[in-house]
Amino acid sequence: MKENILIYQVLPRYWGTAGETPRPGVRCGHFSEFGTDFFDYMKWLGCTHVWYTGIPRHSQHPGFTKGDAGSPYAISDWFDVNPYLADDPGHRMDEFEDLVRRTHAASLKVIMDFIPNHVARDYKASSGVSLGENDDTSVHWSPENDFYYYPSEALVLPNGSSFREFPAKASGNAFTSSPGINDWYETLRINYCPFHTGTWDKMLSVLEFWASKGVDGFRCDMVEMVPPEFMQWAIGSIRKKYPQMLFVAEVYSMDNYSKYLNDVGFDLLYDKSGMYDTLQSVMRGNTPAEGITGVWQHLGSLQDGMLNFLENHDEPRLASSFVAGSPKAALCALGVSALLSPASFMIYAGQEIGERGMYEEGFSGLDGKSTIFDWWTIDSVQRLRSVISSGAYGCSSISDMKNAGLSIREAELLNRYGEVLRLKSTCAAFGPDGRMHDLMYAQGPEFDSGSIFAFARYTEDEFYVVASNFSPEKKKITVTLPSCLTSEDAILPHKIEMTCPARDFSIQKLK
Repeated sequence: MKENILIYQVLPRYWGTAGETPRPGVRCGHFSEFGTDFFDYMKWLGCTHVWYTGIPRHSQHPGFTKGDAGSPYAISDWFDVNPYLADDPGHRMDEFEDLVRRTHAASLKVIMDFIPNHVARDYKASSGVSLGENDDTSVHWSPENDFYYYPSEALVLPNGSSFREFPAKASGNAFTSSPGINDWYETLRINYCPFHTGTWDKMLSVLEFWASKGVDGFRCDMVEMVPPEFMQWAIGSIRKKYPQMLFVAEVYSMDNYSKYLNDVGFDLLYDKSGMYDTLQSVMRGNTPAEGITGVWQHLGSLQDGMLNFLENHDEPRLASSFVAGSPKAALCALGVSALLSPASFMIYAGQEIGERGMYEEGFSGLDGKSTIFDWWTIDSVQRLRSVISSGAYGCSSISDMKNAGLSIREAELLNRYGEVLRLKSTCAAFGPDGRMHDLMYAQGPEFDSGSIFAFARYTEDEFYVVASNFSPEKKKITVTLPSCLTSEDAILPHKIEMTCPARDFSIQKLK
């Protein structure tokens, strides 16, 4: 039986209600605040893995840091954790290791980031395994160098900083001594060369270090920007000692999906350019609902290796004005993304109560995202924390959740997310061994294929029909089941009547 993976992404910096106050009125979360109440909530949702985002120590250098807190993707020391996440910064690694132990004690697994393409401009490894110390800076590129250089040029940053770097090094995504404001100018591009070098060994030591701390999986950032040969070698090397290690790849080109799953060895890939982008387009009315069919057909047998999602730290919140505009208006996409295929699924903390991300905070500005660059308190996440701490979810009433801090809208949405995610995690028909049948081809001309997407999930003992309505109007529909399903099972009707709320989905169990 394949593993049913459901990942909860959380940025610990946002999770606290007490502890450090980097700025008046802004609270910073600590490792210690992930306790029994949080893990009980994870189990109620049906989650199997927690992706703790922003753990390795990142740069806060005032000369080039984006925002007032700094990006968790500009690592300044791969062998340390962020001091601000610890109750006692002097024992911060002990506190992280305790977090891993608590997570495991709750029968959950730990995922953290591995960022192979770049490090911060002030990178310095505390373990002694550093980068760039022996580079020949008189040449732009050498197979022995860890970075790329511009020997006769000084770095010019787009933020007007007087930070001096000479010779200039190439930034994470820009081969220039003068990166632009939209470039990753706070980072340095790592040189892997097309063959095994000392750089490979140094980056492998990063994976080995965190694996030794009990980490169960790595979400690997922007892997298309490093040689696939390196990732294949690194994954194979780690699995010699840690055979169950999970590797998740942030991959954007569908043309590369097969390579990264079958050749490189990743377990899961972001299905960004497939399911995510298609659902975004359907919600915006730019693609008919029946266009979803093309996604799973294109993927074929690769579906098992996909990680579906509707939010993460890189994307606008579903309820923002940049996407659906309200949390309920995105339920139609949830029904498809979470339930259509045997793909794994991921949610981002706050998504389950409709966090909107509509703040004009620091470096990010108003973009519908929750900033990863600035000290910031997300009020809805603090309300969610209050409900989790009180245990007012699950069998609790809407009024109980309201008394614990949620609005009625948030409480209703949380209940809905809980139902959907637990259905995916506990119901065999929606699990990785359940079968899927796209019903769109069996519908007649009267079926609104522009707004409605219908499919079946089933096992020998269970059969469900799901219909997602992307229209702003409630729809009463007739769904036709094809003869290939009904002729094999006399219990199943040929046609069923369903009512789909506006921008929502309905599930009907037939057996």
